[in-house]
Amino acid sequence: MSELLRIENLSIDIQGADSRKSLIKGLNLSVDDLQTVALVGGSGGGKTTVGLAILQLLAPAMKISEGNIFFSGKNLFECSQKQMQEIRGNDISMVFQEPLSAFNPVFRIGSQIAEVLQIHTDLNRKQIKNRVLELLDLSEVSDPKRVASYYPHQLSGGLRQRAMIAQAIAANPKLVIADEPTSNLDVTIQARILALFKKIRKELNISMLLITHDLGVVKFLADRVFILNEGRVIESGATNTIFENPKESFTKKLMELI
Repeated sequence: MSELLRIENLSIDIQGADSRKSLIKGLNLSVDDLQTVALVGGSGGGKTTVGLAILQLLAPAMKISEGNIFFSGKNLFECSQKQMQEIRGNDISMVFQEPLSAFNPVFRIGSQIAEVLQIHTDLNRKQIKNRVLELLDLSEVSDPKRVASYYPHQLSGGLRQRAMIAQAIAANPKLVIADEPTSNLDVTIQARILALFKKIRKELNISMLLITHDLGVVKFLADRVFILNEGRVIESGATNTIFENPKESFTKKLMELI
């Protein structure tokens, strides 16, 4: 397998009112083609910050103090804003933790998925309309036409998550970053969404960076695991190895929560 994403010695600080705090400290991580890698840690530990740094969507108070991020051999920190706009959605997309806040509340779901296709493909209006329905169907939405006509607040949590997955895969990205993709769903819906991720990864040949606190999710989806604690990767390896022989006490505590 060839390397798709490589994060080298990434350090991120957050600027407070009177001081600067180190959030991510010298993080190294890689994702190969067709691989799912999990970045695991506790709440507030900086996991989501790493995903946003890849897409250069960090909040103004957050500053990258050191490191590089390479995607398909290209240093993303050397890309212009225009180049990053082309990469986002087209090559790398993100499934956010809370779709209700990620979707624009004043536009219908179908229109928001269509916008990705308008920006990143050469499809005409009719083709885009049909493709939106195909993407919702691929994401196991039972009535794609109806769901496409709804506003985000009119959908259940599970349907919103499926719609966000449809939007994320619209332009056939190479990498999907999934940030706590099941954390706000009940157990039954969680299982279905995880099965959907596994299906889509296989059918579309997508690599994934899974950001989560839940090792149960990791065990189901991930090939490799990086354990993040207090801004540092304290343990990493193949999923089976980490589960069979966790070395760090923090990892063992996360295991107890499964």
